[in-house]
Amino acid sequence: MEISYDSQIKLSQIAIHIDKKNSIVENSDTGEYFEIPEPGIIAIEGLQSNMDLKELEASLKKRFPEEDIDLLDFIDQLLELGLVSEVDGVEVADRAVSGSSDKFSWLPARAGKFFFNRISTRVYMLLFFFNIIIFSIKPELFPNYKDIFLFDSLMLNILLMMGLSLLLIVVHELGHVLAVRSYGLPTSLGISHRLFLVVFETDMTHAWRLPARERNVLYLAGMCFDNVVLFVALIAQIAFPEASSLFPGILAIAVLDIVIKMIYQCCFYMKTDLYYVFENTTGCYNLMENSKVYLRKWLPFLPAEKHTEMFEGEVKIVRLYSIFYLTGVLLTLGVFIGYGIPQMVYAYSQLLPNLLRPVSDPYFWDSFAVLFQILIVLSLLLYSWTRKYKQRAHS
Repeated sequence: MEISYDSQIKLSQIAIHIDKKNSIVENSDTGEYFEIPEPGIIAIEGLQSNMDLKELEASLKKRFPEEDIDLLDFIDQLLELGLVSEVDGVEVADRAVSGSSDKFSWLPARAGKFFFNRISTRVYMLLFFFNIIIFSIKPELFPNYKDIFLFDSLMLNILLMMGLSLLLIVVHELGHVLAVRSYGLPTSLGISHRLFLVVFETDMTHAWRLPARERNVLYLAGMCFDNVVLFVALIAQIAFPEASSLFPGILAIAVLDIVIKMIYQCCFYMKTDLYYVFENTTGCYNLMENSKVYLRKWLPFLPAEKHTEMFEGEVKIVRLYSIFYLTGVLLTLGVFIGYGIPQMVYAYSQLLPNLLRPVSDPYFWDSFAVLFQILIVLSLLLYSWTRKYKQRAHS
């Protein structure tokens, strides 16, 4: 569709949210959000008021003499982003329909505000420091790779670990859901993956409607709930040292699961909750993509990022994030070496010999069930990867 200075441009339903550096433009029709610098925002406001295109471009060049202003090119970009609804009275074809859904509209905002308010956020912060103090005073409570082997049966161990881990994931995501709903925003849950971990994801797309400081509450909400569970599990182990081996064993598994997940939150090469906090605090919203471009100078095997642009003043932040990016890789290796490899070695040392036992032996079926569970996890990962690559292919 050809655009000229005589064209009549009608934009889609747009809401502009002022942010730290640039502004966030919300397409209300599709539920998509875009970061646009100040000259672009002024241009959008001019288009919304039906200002003559030549006059609008001239005023932009006068107001931003240091910028390379090309209004027609900018309008073409708005077309590509789906922010233009009509050109010369002709409706733009293939406009996306909003895929955003609100599956928790039944959850009132007051329920979220009960868990996330000025007092509760301070309590969550105190619990985080209390947990560190407890580990310092009682280092024996720090998780060991053997904690997951509570029973002689591998099947029971994995079932317990999977069930408990799933329950803790639900608790984590419940924190995000309640935080989002505390602001009356729509949200939903989906399945994704982080590296080789299957995860549930809370849709926090509409967090862009909030100021940056309030967005951090939404991003940290899951970890707030994690810290509550961790604190309760540690205190329970201290309070009931003489309890049966089953009870403290389950608590130890919960501690192991939460601690490892918190370590993964620091792995900034994945888009974790802490990644979004860092991105949101700095106001640089393509940190991962820009850091890959930066790191490709020394690590050419990293995938190329074609659709990213570094705004003025972001170079230092991208360099700092690149250090966190590489540190996250080292953290992952540390967890894999300290926990993953010892657990796999022990598990397979039990699994493989048991598969050679007679079919009538219960340990044979125990190992067979373990293999079946592994296949389920791999299937979920395959589903997540397939969906991700299909979305990339269509984008």
